[in-house]
Amino acid sequence: MARLTLDQASAIIDATLAKGREMGLAPLTVAVLDDGGNLKAFKKQDGASLMRFEIATGKAWGAVGFGKSTRVLAGVAADRPAFMTSIIAASGGRLVPVPGGVLIRDAANELLGAVGVTGDTSDNDESAAVAGIEAAGLVAEV
Repeated sequence: MARLTLDQASAIIDATLAKGREMGLAPLTVAVLDDGGNLKAFKKQDGASLMRFEIATGKAWGAVGFGKSTRVLAGVAADRPAFMTSIIAASGGRLVPVPGGVLIRDAANELLGAVGVTGDTSDNDESAAVAGIEAAGLVAEV
């Protein structure tokens, strides 16, 4: 079974932040979790606001927990709000169902973990996450 390495997680974060700078985004916060939902690496850019750690990890945790990107979970929340509210409550509030939580897979399609990005619009957060994952030589699943 493949495992997400610290070097891979660090590469994802650095490339995500570089993409954010290239796109002119607001200060980003990036969390990378392994396939068990454990924090592997984290960075918060200078100027990022309070609660960004919780939002970034909540996006990544939701993606890993459901095995689906948070863009998909946002659709579930829109279609079935009572269900998503229940899941958020059951998770102790850890799940953040908005785009920016992207699954990380290897070339064999094995789940390695997820990255959560917050700081700009959810769509921009997601774009930066995808760029970071791909720059690390891995596969982003949105």
